[in-house]
Amino acid sequence: MTTITDGSLDADERVIVETAAGFAAKRLAPFALEWDESHHFPVDELREAAELGMGAIYCSEDVGGSGLRRLDGVRIFEQLASADPAVAAFLSIHNMCAWMVDHYGTDEQRVHWVPHLASMETVASYCLTEPGAGSDAAALSTKAVRSGDDYVLTGVKQFISGAGSSDVYVLMARTGDSGARGISTFLVEKGTPGLSFGAQERKMGWHAQPTAQVILDEVRVPAANLLGGEEGIGFGIAMNGLNGGRLNIAASSLGGAQSAFDRAATYVASRKAFGSALIDEPTIRFTLADMATSLQASRLMLWQAAAALDAGAPDKVEQCAMAKRFVTDSCFTVADQALQLHGGYGYLNEYGLEKIVRDLRVHRILEGTNEIMRVVVGRSIAARYREN
Repeated sequence: MTTITDGSLDADERVIVETAAGFAAKRLAPFALEWDESHHFPVDELREAAELGMGAIYCSEDVGGSGLRRLDGVRIFEQLASADPAVAAFLSIHNMCAWMVDHYGTDEQRVHWVPHLASMETVASYCLTEPGAGSDAAALSTKAVRSGDDYVLTGVKQFISGAGSSDVYVLMARTGDSGARGISTFLVEKGTPGLSFGAQERKMGWHAQPTAQVILDEVRVPAANLLGGEEGIGFGIAMNGLNGGRLNIAASSLGGAQSAFDRAATYVASRKAFGSALIDEPTIRFTLADMATSLQASRLMLWQAAAALDAGAPDKVEQCAMAKRFVTDSCFTVADQALQLHGGYGYLNEYGLEKIVRDLRVHRILEGTNEIMRVVVGRSIAARYREN
């Protein structure tokens, strides 16, 4: 793959990228079309990735995490997504959940949960969206009422990746008044009485991971499963988790788009029309040049935003939102152009282009729609210039 030049990385960084690329090429790429067609969720392969340190990439080493940076994370997810964006995207969600437990959990919660999340013996799902609360996440209505040493949870979560298959659900529920300050975060284990799941959604893409409603009917959860041991901080936990989630989903777009570009460039170099290779046609070269430029701009913006998140920069939220919006939009366009360059063959399943396009389309919606990313960035700009 023509993703990262050798001079861009030091020796340790190169090992991280090459390990992810090698795993993706051997354990994901050969099966991606089969999993897409059969709607197979490759949990065994995800656990193999976890054996290589990809189950809790930027969690602390003292509880079994890999102790890497967000910057390492986005490079890993780019490589995984070059083989299968849907699988990489699910692993990115699991990593977001693991980080939330590691970063906000009590000492007891970290020791109890993170080692199992790191090995993916325990697979995690993120539960924020509801049927009536998508972009306006602070309006969620799932209730959590204290009852002795437990909380009783009632409500429905929508569009949950891993629903029905995951082992634990990092779930936001209302413990207080309306608005963001009334929200808390809970760890809800599969098999808890009252916890059930809706029918599997029939989706345009992301067929290699399950998606369904998570339904809570008076689900009794121990108070020890209140993340951080404190009510009212759940919305902040959810939003800070999404900063990294947005970068990782953007990295998954980048990996998919890079794969689509490589396939398209190879195809037009070998395909002949009107007596010469398509790649010799100036308009084809211009298209490839624009696609390559979009990929490199996306990569640089993504790396910069990841470095800002690692450093705790004051504008980290804005940079993550910018990167998510720009990269997912730009890379979807690159994938669509790659399909176009294949002509009718691009529309056929066996070439793999149409799967990439289907998988990448949803990245512009989840982890905060790209319209909401514009709201986030615009709000930051307005605040900055009002101060001046």
